[in-house]
Amino acid sequence: METQIPTFFHITTASEHDSKAMNEIPYESESYYVFDRAYNNFKMLYKIHQIGAFFVIRTKKNLQYKSIKWKRRLPKNILSDATIELTGFYPKQYYPKHLRLVKYWDEQQNREFVFLTNAMQISALQVAELYRNRWQVELFFKWLKQHLRIKKFWGTTENAVRIQLYVAICTYCLVAIVQKDMQLDRTTYEILQILSISLTDKTKLRDPF
Repeated sequence: METQIPTFFHITTASEHDSKAMNEIPYESESYYVFDRAYNNFKMLYKIHQIGAFFVIRTKKNLQYKSIKWKRRLPKNILSDATIELTGFYPKQYYPKHLRLVKYWDEQQNREFVFLTNAMQISALQVAELYRNRWQVELFFKWLKQHLRIKKFWGTTENAVRIQLYVAICTYCLVAIVQKDMQLDRTTYEILQILSISLTDKTKLRDPF
């Protein structure tokens, strides 16, 4: 059974570009990594491919490529599913293997999304679904801000800010682990509230629930 528990996080200054965090991720083979357009770093994407991991990334509009072959029978909302090779001078050197380009029409947002992936074994709809699940990261940060009091910082030094963020993320992970292991039929926020008023009680962990 899986749950929404982060396995990695990296804190940077506001001036540092998001894509630099790609160098810090502890990639694992057979895992899937989902990126937005800011992470179109083909050198790093090829390293992910070389260790036997998979990625799904939203493409930039100026992507240069040549189509090799297309799938003809496409499911609903899949506009195109093609095997491609990059033709840009540097991208072609950084990523010399074939890639898969999937064009997907999102009915809810009424717009087209174009994805690149090295995952040839899954369906085009699964590619789109993997990218859609990326929104869980945004919901996670929203949850932290709303429930763990990091809208305002108690200290203004870098160390103070980092400590407050670390504490908030560790708190969330501990509560989520308790929720999963005890199979509690409550939201993560409800569990957090119950624990916050019973931390000093000498009772078994399951008793408050």
